[in-house]
Amino acid sequence: MTHPRSGFAAPPQGGTASGLAEPVPRRLLGKMLAMLLLVASAGGTAQTVTPVMTQAPAKAAVCVACHGDGGRSTIPTNPILAGQTSRYLYLQLRDFQEGRRSDPQMSPMVKDLSRDDLRELSDWFAQQKPPSQTFKVDAEKAKLGKVKADDTLCTMCHLGGFKGQNEIPRVAGQHYEYIVKQLQDFKAKRRTNDAGNMTSVSSTLSDTDIENVAHYLVGL
Repeated sequence: MTHPRSGFAAPPQGGTASGLAEPVPRRLLGKMLAMLLLVASAGGTAQTVTPVMTQAPAKAAVCVACHGDGGRSTIPTNPILAGQTSRYLYLQLRDFQEGRRSDPQMSPMVKDLSRDDLRELSDWFAQQKPPSQTFKVDAEKAKLGKVKADDTLCTMCHLGGFKGQNEIPRVAGQHYEYIVKQLQDFKAKRRTNDAGNMTSVSSTLSDTDIENVAHYLVGL
């Protein structure tokens, strides 16, 4: 018999006053847990955890000249790779390789790399700690840059603190010159491997806006 309000089965006559079911035998409980684990495994809902890499991939050696040790670039026009999202790095390397993004230095560097090479490099740089910025941020420009970033709803994609997610890059603490150039390239449609999102956003920014936003981001 079912209770008309709760929907739970009422205890049979002579059952416990609390209505609680009898304890499940340990042996049966073990089988139930095993079945649950099997179903969860078959469902494929568990996320793959990237193992921590203790040594740089051999092919990362050629990256040092431009991007610095561990991806901590000291050249303002070359991006910091350390701490960048692995998915973003992988997609950018693949885009350079397949011509959706072009650079006279990067394009030839990646043309002979395998997909496994791209993943290994991306995972390695993503696990490195980004450096502290030495760029002198203009506080007033950074304040105006934050207002513009808030108005443009940048954190809807780049998340709070601009730490990035999946294929959306981390831009917090990135080099000032690099940020400015990328925003200018998106605006001028010199860079178009963004599915139109950044092209659309940057088209609303003035040169002064771009400068202010870059001051804000580099200081995060």
